[in-house]
Amino acid sequence: MIDNGKKSILGVHVDAVNYAAAVDRTIAAAQRRDPFIVAALPVHGIMTGALDPVHRYRLNSFDLVVPDGQPVRWALNLIHKTSLAERVYGPNLMLALCARAAARSLPIYLFGSRQETLDKLRTSLTRKYPRLQIAGSQPGRFTTLSKDEREQLAMSISASGAAITFAGLGCPRQEIWAYENRTSVGMPIVCVGAAFDFHAGIVPQAPRRLQRAGLEWAFRLRQEPRRLWRRYLYFNPLYLGMIAAQATGAINYDERPAFPPLGDTNLA
Repeated sequence: MIDNGKKSILGVHVDAVNYAAAVDRTIAAAQRRDPFIVAALPVHGIMTGALDPVHRYRLNSFDLVVPDGQPVRWALNLIHKTSLAERVYGPNLMLALCARAAARSLPIYLFGSRQETLDKLRTSLTRKYPRLQIAGSQPGRFTTLSKDEREQLAMSISASGAAITFAGLGCPRQEIWAYENRTSVGMPIVCVGAAFDFHAGIVPQAPRRLQRAGLEWAFRLRQEPRRLWRRYLYFNPLYLGMIAAQATGAINYDERPAFPPLGDTNLA
């Protein structure tokens, strides 16, 4: 198990961990029914915090931020000499947590995406892990909720009997929701992005050779160019330039301020 603590990547504090440590910490919190929020951040996720001081504050309050993307792992190894042998890929982390949750009789809750995706995801997960208990599911609203609607949603998840909630609302919406509802949901919330679509069989995953080479983004860009072009063609080069500035000591990104949100966004 590897857990070398939080390290700054462009001012976003990422945990230098492997799968074993990430799973152990999350399951321990689930067994205690403690609030515990987890984000699996690729380059795009890091950049949302690097460029937005309010969102950086949110991310830096997370209990666990894992290096989802190979370029994030490479940056940890380059700048902080962490010697991580593999990234902690959100979709794989979700499966590892489901396997452990099934073994420990810890029910899960699925929040996000569309009803069609959730139905297929439930089938896929229970086929893979027959002992897995799914306490409930709720598609994302993808809108702004009233205070009463937000509280009702959080209460519904909290009362479901689940011990872990997986959020698949997309970045940064899912991280914002996890930050705002950490206490009211009262259990680990694990933000896993596209994992719902992948495991439901809605969206294909990149071949492993592309994933290992850090080229998953190119595969996804080819699949969804209209939705993803700005994310990859703008953020990827900017990320490389900013990482170079941090690695050479030209910029200390931790010197930049981070500001708490003035109020809740009530997104779901």
